Amino acid sequence: MHTVAVLALDRVIPFDLSTPIEVFARTRLPDGRPGYQIRVCAEKPEIDAGAFTLRAPWGLEGLKGADTIIVPGTNVPAAPLAPAVRDALRTAAEDGTRIASICVGTFVLAATGLLDGLRATTHWIAADLLAATHPDIEVDPDVLYVDNGQILTSAGAAAGLDLCLHMIRRDYGSAVAADAARLSVMPLEREGGQAQFIVHDYAPTPQGSALEPLLNWLQNNLGCDLTLADIAAQAGTSTRTLIRRFREQTGTTPLQWLHRARVRQAQHLLETTHHSVERIGTQVGFGSPTAFRDRFKRTTGVSPHAYRRTFG
Repeated sequence: MHTVAVLALDRVIPFDLSTPIEVFARTRLPDGRPGYQIRVCAEKPEIDAGAFTLRAPWGLEGLKGADTIIVPGTNVPAAPLAPAVRDALRTAAEDGTRIASICVGTFVLAATGLLDGLRATTHWIAADLLAATHPDIEVDPDVLYVDNGQILTSAGAAAGLDLCLHMIRRDYGSAVAADAARLSVMPLEREGGQAQFIVHDYAPTPQGSALEPLLNWLQNNLGCDLTLADIAAQAGTSTRTLIRRFREQTGTTPLQWLHRARVRQAQHLLETTHHSVERIGTQVGFGSPTAFRDRFKRTTGVSPHAYRRTFG
């Protein structure tokens, strides 16, 4: 039987902790036997889990001999990692154990050095922090999980379910994984990635900056057919100067800012109205339904129809 050790660190996020326990514990093979044995391990006798205190039946010694180790996230993702935890995870990796993180548990794996040179993901809201503190990791904030073979990482919250189902499919095949997905009331494969859940705010611009009036004008004219020359004329400057100022003050270009603003407005309309996708595309300034769908999917990872099914 495949043994899964779930490691509870101090300030563990209960949702992240419970996800692998429930998914793997309920997995059954075609003959009815359980597919996994679960060990809940902790770094010390009592673990602060926010609303409750956790006493796990295993200490760090429970990681030894496990086939898979799952590292849930904690409420302080960038907290220093205890040397004993770091050494235990490194030793497990050297022994060939599969190690996976859920949500900001990626920071724990990053602190061990096991993700250096690899692609990884985490909750989108913490992706910039992960990239800044661990520049040797290729951070992808748009996907639900990343499988590097031995080391796997997942995005925020429910993406841990996607990762667990993916590992079940790796271990026992699609039929067993599909049964586990049905028990979790989850599709075996979710459409799109984490990008669809990211709030695409506009690039920050300090109040009182030279661009503030122009950005307000753009926001009020998203439905218009605007060119770079039109925007420069409104700003009373050349296109070259406009692009330079935009990059200095927003970190992006005028047209990229405009595309993002249009998609964000389209998300709002898809969530709050029953207007057709074609009408919404026109309302936010895209010249054709095809252009709208292409830009929307490029930004969010899913089609407008799929986004509405999820959030409408």
